[in-house]
Amino acid sequence: MTLEMLVLSILAFPTAFWLVMYLIPQIFMVLRPVPDLKKRYNAEWALVTGSGSGIGKSLAFKLASQGLNVVLVSLDDDHLKNTMKQLKEQHPKLQFRSVGVNFSPGVDYLKQIDEATKDINVQCVFNNAGFIVTGFVDQTILPKLLANVECNATAAFAIAHLFLQRLVSNKQKGCIVFTSSVAGFIPTPFAASYAATKAFVSQLACSLHIEVQALGIDVCAVHPSPVASNFYEKVDHKIELMEQASKGAVTPDALPNEIFRSIGCCALRDLGGMAWGTRIGTLFIPYNFFTELFTFAAPFLPDYKTHNGNRKFKSS
Repeated sequence: MTLEMLVLSILAFPTAFWLVMYLIPQIFMVLRPVPDLKKRYNAEWALVTGSGSGIGKSLAFKLASQGLNVVLVSLDDDHLKNTMKQLKEQHPKLQFRSVGVNFSPGVDYLKQIDEATKDINVQCVFNNAGFIVTGFVDQTILPKLLANVECNATAAFAIAHLFLQRLVSNKQKGCIVFTSSVAGFIPTPFAASYAATKAFVSQLACSLHIEVQALGIDVCAVHPSPVASNFYEKVDHKIELMEQASKGAVTPDALPNEIFRSIGCCALRDLGGMAWGTRIGTLFIPYNFFTELFTFAAPFLPDYKTHNGNRKFKSS
């Protein structure tokens, strides 16, 4: 055996090992039957944030199809009202409650959720609400960035804490599911606050998974590929990479079965080709090294050039 072949053999083994370790649970969850959460936890109630539209709305309908009553937590707007109306029409024998709240700094949304659910046992919680802020951090007002952190991370943590305490004290089984993103696993310029919150949420899910799995409480975070929803319509700065990715977006109704398959299996689930490709493509690249590569390439990207032109620099 030549030296070159020996080196390749040495490098190939850990690469193949890590790839197999990544793929086994992901493939298992693809093939796994969709669990019935009502039967799995002997549950009556579920709660979904961001349930007025998009993935959250689809999750609410999926939960109702399994016979679960649902608390819908979302912005107090027409989307929430229409979703409530549709659910009541399609499932007249079930109960639905709406909590219109804004996950912004200084808003006591947790008290509203606590009050609305104190007389029921919520055993399935889907922390799905979230939005993205695009553009350079220095070109974005701080209140908007902090609102992004509050909605995507702080509110999700507060709600998980509320219902985990209830589940543990009542000795009940249940699940806490976070909608996260593979953006949390790679440097994400032009959406720094969003990526940071998703890294937080995925890390939180893994840690809670370890803490409460033995109690019969399943915790996981899912990382969907682009989904055709209002998510992309409210961005301040159009990002070419995001625009391209959204062209392959699936409908929200394609997600609930896959999200349900993730529950009770592993802490993290990548959904769709973009999520798988991103995770596999960066699986063997040290984060710091990848960051430096991205730093070198960034000034040549169209998005960087476009938004960098709006910056005002003082001449030296």
